Formats: sequence, structure tokens, C-alpha cells
Amino acid sequence: MSTTKKKPPVMSRAKEQDRVNKRALIWIGAILGVIVVAVGVLLTLNV
Repeated sequence: MSTTKKKPPVMSRAKEQDRVNKRALIWIGAILGVIVVAVGVLLTLNV
């Protein structure tokens, strides 16, 4: 009888999700930063 090979651990999938989550957080942070700067400029110019 031959033993069946085990599947690779699930950790590799978790690392991919972490990479996607980090990229999403960077995008959200950049968008919020742009909004904050835009509001600050508009308030400075009294528009």
C-alpha cells in the first residue's frame, strides 16, 4: 500500500490573502490621505 501525499499546508493561502489585504489597506490609506489633503486645501482657500 502506498501512502497518499498530504496537501500543502493552508498557510500559503493565508499569506496570499495577507498580501491582498495589505495592498487594499495601502490603497484605502492613500485615498483617505488624498481626501484629507483636498479638504484641507479647500478649507484654506475658503471655497
